[in-house]
Amino acid sequence: QVQLVESGGGLVQPGGSLRLSCAASGFTFSNVFMKWYRQPPGKERELVATITSAGRSASYADSVKGRFTISRDNAKNTVFLQMNSLKPEDTAVYYCNVMYGRLYWGKGTLVTVSS
Repeated sequence: QVQLVESGGGLVQPGGSLRLSCAASGFTFSNVFMKWYRQPPGKERELVATITSAGRSASYADSVKGRFTISRDNAKNTVFLQMNSLKPEDTAVYYCNVMYGRLYWGKGTLVTVSS
């Protein structure tokens, strides 16, 4: 069955960096787009970044453009989110997501940006 497992979250000071990972299994990873979403406390879930199946193209929410980079390793069935210059408003649970017949979500990883 499809599984998505996020990791790499934690507490970081403003201006710091984190790298999130999402390990995928149960489907042909190299054939699908992958996405990162986030849900800040008390707010709706929002799309952060998308990467094409071969990793040649990516798109970002305006709020993270220039600071976050999505990438993937199709040999390891893993998608990454490199987050730099973190701000308190980046505090959220971060989820990876795939459409494979239907939408699948991981359980998320919490990122807290605070001094």
